[in-house]
Amino acid sequence: MEDKSLRPLFSIPVIVAALGYFVDIYDLLLFGIVRMPSLRSLGVEETDLLRQGEFLINVQMTGLLIGGVIWGIMGDKRGRLSVLFGSILLYSLANIANGFVTSVNQYAALRFVAGIGLAGELGAGITLVSEILPIRLRSYGTTLVASVGLMGAVFANFIARRFDWHVSYFIGGGLGVLLLIARISIFESGVYLKLKEQAVRRGNFFQLFTNRKRLTRFLGCIFIGLPTWFVIGILVTFSPEFAKTLGVDTPIVAGDAIMYGYIGISVSDLASGFLSQAMKSRRKVVLLYLILTLIFVVLYLFNPSTSAKFFYTTCFLLGIGVGYWAMFVTIAAEQFGTNLRSTVATTVPNFIRGTLVPLVLAFRFMRNEVGVIHGALWVGVLTIIIALVALRSVDETFGRDLNFIEED
Repeated sequence: MEDKSLRPLFSIPVIVAALGYFVDIYDLLLFGIVRMPSLRSLGVEETDLLRQGEFLINVQMTGLLIGGVIWGIMGDKRGRLSVLFGSILLYSLANIANGFVTSVNQYAALRFVAGIGLAGELGAGITLVSEILPIRLRSYGTTLVASVGLMGAVFANFIARRFDWHVSYFIGGGLGVLLLIARISIFESGVYLKLKEQAVRRGNFFQLFTNRKRLTRFLGCIFIGLPTWFVIGILVTFSPEFAKTLGVDTPIVAGDAIMYGYIGISVSDLASGFLSQAMKSRRKVVLLYLILTLIFVVLYLFNPSTSAKFFYTTCFLLGIGVGYWAMFVTIAAEQFGTNLRSTVATTVPNFIRGTLVPLVLAFRFMRNEVGVIHGALWVGVLTIIIALVALRSVDETFGRDLNFIEED
């Protein structure tokens, strides 16, 4: 008789992976939430807040890009749990230290280190959950992890509103340490343990580049997520500046915009798992979300209202549009064999986060040429076109058995 129990969804590895991603998102987005008060307290002039904010977010994302490769390789060579433990320890210590900074340069150095640490959490967690859950529950499991995790943005805004920015960083680091203690009881993926018994090369990052089809799938996985960090890293993070340009009647708080955006992402991510099961497809769900993203980006940039309430509503809708974060990370994990799965599942989301660096540079160039609103529109439309093209290059992986390896 077929087992239809939902009990595996609430196993310790799934719960801890979800809580881990919760802390990851808290720490990742805290800078965007406390950007303006923290930089002001360090003596940065009002006219320089945007430039210094762009610099620091670029430094953090560069750390994520480098960390994605490091942790991804380690996940296949040393195991999924080694990445989970190591990444949590690194970003927790970096965030605690971040509460003591007294200059922008110190701030930048610690955001870089924290970025490296934060890079390991999501990919390792999704890989572990994908491998331990039965096929019928995989979509629900990875969606649960992402949906719970993304609410870390809401908690970060809650904390930042009630405590000084220094204390907010201390709390983030402390949560990571508590999580590290909780993870002692997690067991390793059985699929990975079987792989260790075979004479197979694991975690060879360059193996992704030795086969044209494999490389195409890898790049496709990266580029389908491009609009997510355009929306999060530019439209939502710099929402106070966009709102001022649009003539919104009340100053917009970046933390609130991020919170509403991530509530939208969390709700939409949860829905994506059910949509995938109903459509029996991953790619169709991503296509639907890309279309919604285009509609909501236009609504945000050509906001017909000067009301702050309506502006925050558009931030929520932007989150709805890019709420396929869990879906595309799941697609990445399912595209590749066990000996490369952690490498891909960890590098892909962090490469996408790393693309924020060229996206910010492109936005800076375009806003100097055609203004803030039309500059953002050009960059946003380009990311969506690239994602649509990339979607055609990845395999449909709904229902795929993950017990396979990538041959040389």
